[in-house]
Amino acid sequence: MYALIENNEIKETFSNIRALKINDVQYPKNIFTVWSESELNNVGLYTVVFDNSNKKDNSFYTNTDVSYAFADGKVTASYGTATAKELDDVKSQKKALIKQQASDLLAPTDWYVIKATEVESYSAPEATTTYRADVRTASNDMESKIDACSTVDELAALYVYTDDSRPLGEFPTLEV
Repeated sequence: MYALIENNEIKETFSNIRALKINDVQYPKNIFTVWSESELNNVGLYTVVFDNSNKKDNSFYTNTDVSYAFADGKVTASYGTATAKELDDVKSQKKALIKQQASDLLAPTDWYVIKATEVESYSAPEATTTYRADVRTASNDMESKIDACSTVDELAALYVYTDDSRPLGEFPTLEV
């Protein structure tokens, strides 16, 4: 993303690279790929640097519009304070996603269960039935943890990985 600076003020920001007319001089769009950063700066074009320190996960929060500032030869795009979405709405969305993930994990082994109900002499492998029970248990545990949250911040924290795990937990994998 770039900004056009005139008289130390941001005149325009744009992300699509295009030909530009600056101070009655027409520049082709390839200046963005062949010119150096200092050459671009000399005609008033600056790369926008994003400050994402206030930006939060869009599935939990509504982020403000980006504001732009030009100072010390640098254009910075910053987010304001994010607002938490409605807790019950986020809980519902996250629980629906958990249910869908569990369903997707169970689907490949459904045929074992169907065959076991239709063919009297057949029973599903123990590893499969154990896996299916573990997926359901994990799903129920995750939904319970989601339900226990009283703020969006608590809910968002369930999804933060530390090392190789997250407080929400993980689904099991089928050992073949």
